[in-house]
Amino acid sequence: MKINSNYKNLPESYLFSKIAKKVEEYTALHPQAQIIRMGIGDVTLPICEKAAAAFVKAAAEQGKAETFHGYGPEQGYDFLRNTICAYYESIGVHTAASDIFISDGAKSDLGNILDLFDQDNTVLIPDPVYPVYLDTNIMAGRKIVFLDANVDNGFLPLPPQGQRADIIYLCSPNNPTGGVYNRKQLKEWVDFANEQDAVILFDAAYESFILDNSLPRSIFEIEGAKTCAVEFCSLSKLASFTGTRCGYTVISEELMRGGMSVRKMWLRRQTTKFNGVSYPVQRAAEAAFSPEGLRECRKHLDVYQENAGIITDTLTSLGIWHVGGKNSPYVWMQCPDGMKSWEFFDDLLDKAHVVGTPGSGFGKNGEGFFRLTAFGTKANTAEAMERIRMVYGR
Repeated sequence: MKINSNYKNLPESYLFSKIAKKVEEYTALHPQAQIIRMGIGDVTLPICEKAAAAFVKAAAEQGKAETFHGYGPEQGYDFLRNTICAYYESIGVHTAASDIFISDGAKSDLGNILDLFDQDNTVLIPDPVYPVYLDTNIMAGRKIVFLDANVDNGFLPLPPQGQRADIIYLCSPNNPTGGVYNRKQLKEWVDFANEQDAVILFDAAYESFILDNSLPRSIFEIEGAKTCAVEFCSLSKLASFTGTRCGYTVISEELMRGGMSVRKMWLRRQTTKFNGVSYPVQRAAEAAFSPEGLRECRKHLDVYQENAGIITDTLTSLGIWHVGGKNSPYVWMQCPDGMKSWEFFDDLLDKAHVVGTPGSGFGKNGEGFFRLTAFGTKANTAEAMERIRMVYGR
């Protein structure tokens, strides 16, 4: 018997597990410290009332024989797929319900989609990057080429000249940097992928934070994307489904590779390895996408975006370089006083009792940078920024 030896090439622990362990150890030594967490991207506001009511109603239906739902369609119930189609139409994107696949979250699908692609493919991944993109490809033993994201390009790299690619990961709004690609930049990527016969895996989990109408919320707003891209999205941030778990993946019938329909391959994969998202969760998601549900969700998103403004205003006043925070829940800051990422993590925790995410955990280009999230309460965000101002103000 042989194990997958590629696991030997992974870091010993997942980035956020390491952070949790360090905070736990610090808290044990300093039980009186009032820690404010601005590291992991979990939300603090609840799912909207419309979704919660639908969740309760659907759960009650499961307790009655006449309304009970057993195994559902692995690709999702039509009522939710059609609702998501209408959501896309609202931003000018036409897609068929058959292109939409409901899942338990974008994170799962971003890893599972790799079942469709050969191990010998070359993968293009930005650095710094959300660790799931990198780790899942290390697990599969694929060749990985890193895109150089840095201050000069606003941490939004464009297609590299002379570089071969088969699979390309893009995230906009970006995790961890908060950068957002404009239409011209995404068009360059779409043209590059079509020329190379590559597939773009486009993570749009934070699209609901884009308020600037000139910026694309979906890669399918870009001409030519349906023949080269797969889009992953989530209700985790839009509707506070981080604990409820629901997302969706969109694959057009126009996406063909190796003489095969990628959509049909994904359907075959899902019907074999996935039993679908529960009926009550899908009813709750349908309610979140209703006009009333979206209005309720927007109120919560507005709080997070106000928090992001509090963070960026504070960093600006302190003269600390940063990006993100506009059209994004993440702020990517340069560590003060030339500190390394983990050095600043320890310093911030010890002196301000604030937790963030070391940039080096997202790749070598993240060294010397730090990610703060806007998903806390308004009071905690304001308190954390005041502590940072007191410690690092000069």
